[in-house]
Amino acid sequence: MALINASGQHRARQDRSAHLGRLAARQVRVNGKTMHFCVSVESVPDDHLPVILVHGLGMSSRYMIPLLRYLAPHFRVYAPDLPGFGSSEKPRQALTVRELADALAAWVRVMGMERAAFVGNSLGCEVLVDLALLHPHLVDRLVLQGPTPDPKARGLVRQVVGFFAIAPFERWSLAWVALADYARGGIGRYILTLRSMVDNHIAEKALRVMQPTLVVWGTRDYIVPHAFVASLAGSLPRGSLVEIPGAAHGINYSHPKAFTAVLLPFLLAAREISRTQSSNL
Repeated sequence: MALINASGQHRARQDRSAHLGRLAARQVRVNGKTMHFCVSVESVPDDHLPVILVHGLGMSSRYMIPLLRYLAPHFRVYAPDLPGFGSSEKPRQALTVRELADALAAWVRVMGMERAAFVGNSLGCEVLVDLALLHPHLVDRLVLQGPTPDPKARGLVRQVVGFFAIAPFERWSLAWVALADYARGGIGRYILTLRSMVDNHIAEKALRVMQPTLVVWGTRDYIVPHAFVASLAGSLPRGSLVEIPGAAHGINYSHPKAFTAVLLPFLLAAREISRTQSSNL
């Protein structure tokens, strides 16, 4: 495992990211259900992998829009609403982590993408770990930001307490986005998905993830302890850890510029690897 401190690094790339990209909202049918997603519409190099952003528990693509705009000048970026959340159709039964991963894989195939880089937040990290194990051919690399759950804090009460502890360190508007998304998904679906989330053993699964994986943690993330993310990154066969000072759990929303600065070297590495392989043919 490599440890990277984000403070003061990649300033040139960070300045370039100051240009915010445009996006569009679209829908597509997947397995007979409608899935909503946001996508960037900037012109980007053909050799850059698409990047897919996966939201956390109860949230939607709206939560990923700040990061999407910062990444848009560099990649074709997508942010789907997982089934049951946001503007996507609501299945009768709340989907488990594994079922959400299968639904995401089906959406990727319908979109015609053969392989992509994936960035997840919170529950989205759990979905992506399952995606990497169940559908490895779709996943070039992973970013796990604020991965849950900490095995020492699996209880629902501990998760709720952590949520309130981070609130002062997030953008104030995040509360309104969260409340609106929770209302759209429904409290029943939220609780059932939370139960699947806290019962998921991401640390055990991480041992089998072979794709390059960057774990990102904010130093004020009181939902996910540093000891857990450090252990998780260390258990990943090709894992590394980056820390963003002053950020909490919703880095994609509250600190998208700092997040982009550490994402770009990792995501652009896929292009350099592809070019090296092509030149050796």
